[in-house]
Amino acid sequence: MIATPVSSLLLAAGPGVPFGVTALFAALLVAMIVCLALEEKLQAKKSVIVGSFAVVCLLLGGWLELLPFRDMVLHAGELDIEFPIYIPAIDWGVMAIILGSSLFVDITSKSGLFTWIAIRLTKLSGGDPLRLLVFYGVMTVVFSAVLNNVTAMIIVGSLTGVSLKRLGIEDKLLGFLLIEGLLTNVGGLLTLISSVPNIIVGRAAGISFMTFLVKAAPYVVVATGFTLALGARFFGIRRLQDAEAIAEAGQRVSGFDENDGIDSRFAFWFGAVMLVAFIVTIASASIPGTLLNRLGMGYVALSFAVVMLVRYRSVADRFYQALDWDLLAFFAALFVVINVMEHAQVLEWIGRGLRPILLMREPLGPGLLLLASAAASSVTDNIPLAAMLAHILSAQGVAGDSSLWWSVVFGANLGGNLTPIGSASTLVAVTIIHKHKIPLSFAGFVKLAVPYALAQLALAAVYLWLAF
Repeated sequence: MIATPVSSLLLAAGPGVPFGVTALFAALLVAMIVCLALEEKLQAKKSVIVGSFAVVCLLLGGWLELLPFRDMVLHAGELDIEFPIYIPAIDWGVMAIILGSSLFVDITSKSGLFTWIAIRLTKLSGGDPLRLLVFYGVMTVVFSAVLNNVTAMIIVGSLTGVSLKRLGIEDKLLGFLLIEGLLTNVGGLLTLISSVPNIIVGRAAGISFMTFLVKAAPYVVVATGFTLALGARFFGIRRLQDAEAIAEAGQRVSGFDENDGIDSRFAFWFGAVMLVAFIVTIASASIPGTLLNRLGMGYVALSFAVVMLVRYRSVADRFYQALDWDLLAFFAALFVVINVMEHAQVLEWIGRGLRPILLMREPLGPGLLLLASAAASSVTDNIPLAAMLAHILSAQGVAGDSSLWWSVVFGANLGGNLTPIGSASTLVAVTIIHKHKIPLSFAGFVKLAVPYALAQLALAAVYLWLAF
């Protein structure tokens, strides 16, 4: 039995916190967000930045007696287990999903499955530029939904450079890579596990995997088609008309070998079967009342990671080394900072500021929250933004089926398309563009990307109004 529920401890900000104390912690939160936005200039990893603020926040929170140290005790029979204040502050379900999914995807990619799919689609296009753009765009969206934005951009972006060079249409490379970079964030909207903001908001709102997929899919399909059509028109990417050019392009792409990255047929098919099983099982975990639903998606993700590790048991340590430990440490520290902000009533402050928007009728309220989320996500990391807004919406008692939750989801993902630092995948896209010696400045990216991003946000606002 737990003397005081941990969830209530995390949500309850201490009463009577002095104005100056709340203002101090609000300043710390702003400073942390600014430091995250200047990550490259500071030459510091996210985990170090947020970890430093977590240390300071815990120290100040303890010194000012904001944190409920004495209540963090689990009573199990005659045994009393005292938790450090920062342990229950961390959302271990989110951590398990990220850790398990990252391991599973990394190991599955070693089978050559995703490269095989990419090359097969390249050959299927026959080398036609417009068909290639459509195939690569759809593949980017699907890979972003099943894998993650960065992995999708690396796979598709690398193949794009090779394919366009072999086809002699390198002048279209900027258009291809830019559109693919923008579509990674559209694809990141498709499923509950496609992006970290989705996981955070989905868990807070109680949105199941299948519900998320059904509600997000129509928008993703429309936004993908619109982005591809606009990109093809803007960058002059058209179908081949000349019979000789069609034959020559087909002959060039036929030289691609999709089996180059496959070391073992068994590993290839095992990875394919496990990927399908993973998606089906994750979806099944959303069914209320089932054992998997009670165990949670984190359990499913970790279980599949363990199964794949058993397959590579003799070299499992290589996959541990390849894990993004910076991301995991960043999350743990971020949850601690947000928890301290909760007790310092900073989130209550922000919640009161957002309350007029939350009380507005549709479509104005959700639309304004969408734009605010997108603007904030364009200049800093969308993860702390999503986590903070999820806490605020929960504290305000916003229903799980409200369009306000989806405003945060759409804004946090699509805001990454406004600037090259808005998301990791757009940054990877710019890196690949520079690798091919194509000049593209920060302002140049914004100038090219903003029309797409604004159109995607406008579509999202209309969709929120009509569908929720």
